[in-house]
Order: sequence, then C-alpha cells, then structure tokens
Amino acid sequence: MLRKWFKDEEGQGMVEYGLIIGLIAIVVIVALVALGPKIRDMFNEVNDQIDAIGSDGTTAPTTPAGT
Repeated sequence: MLRKWFKDEEGQGMVEYGLIIGLIAIVVIVALVALGPKIRDMFNEVNDQIDAIGSDGTTAPTTPAGT
C-alpha cells in the first residue's frame, strides 16, 4: 500500500501547471515593474499632445521632450 502511494502521480500534472502559471505571473510582474515608468511616460506624452490640440483642430506649439 505504501509503495502504491509513493508511485501515485495523479496530482503531478496540476502541480506542474501551477508552477508554470506562477512563473508566468512573476515574469509579467517583473516586466510591468521594469517597463511601467516608460509606458506611463508614453501615455502622459500622448495625453499632453491631445491636450495641446485646440478646439479648432490646430496644435499649439510644443517643445520636444528632453529639450
């Protein structure tokens, strides 16, 4: 009976899937932490450009980023 219990691999697949999902979650979190500020800056720049568009559809003069 004890040998049969040690050879039972019924839950092994679920554990492997759980580990894979856990590793994917860690990679996604690390990527978001690393790229988050860059993505935020891109969205802020687009938002600033949209805000700069006047009601008549013309754009106000803006200076390039970093100058």
